[in-house]
Amino acid sequence: MVDHARAARLAKRIQEIVASAIELQIKDRRLEMVTVTDARVTGDLHDATVFYTVRGHDITAEPDYDQAAEALKRAKGQLRKIVGDQLSVRFTPTLTFELDTVPEASAHMEELLARARARDKELAKLKENAQPAGEANPYKKSDEDEA
Repeated sequence: MVDHARAARLAKRIQEIVASAIELQIKDRRLEMVTVTDARVTGDLHDATVFYTVRGHDITAEPDYDQAAEALKRAKGQLRKIVGDQLSVRFTPTLTFELDTVPEASAHMEELLARARARDKELAKLKENAQPAGEANPYKKSDEDEA
């Protein structure tokens, strides 16, 4: 029987443990700009997927996703050991790391919404001085209604 609440609690705990371990225990400079954003655990509690993002060293620098992925791959065993030591479960879940693309998708959506708002403002300005085409009452009337 799958206990989704337990899997969610375990995922949250794994996220906290991995984030803390990357920051305090793993000595790899390539992981300095890695942020753990989410974790998900399968229903049988045997596999955990940890989602992460990578920041650049400054605003203009492009993040190095490949180096971060390689560093996480190399630290996977050590991180699993740390997770196993801090969790009180019979089987320590295997860890899989995936790049979280939600921030990029969110930024793209914000950009699209900003463009739509700007276009709406342009249309509102054009609408202010617009005159309707044709007569004031565009519906046809029969001759009996006019008389």
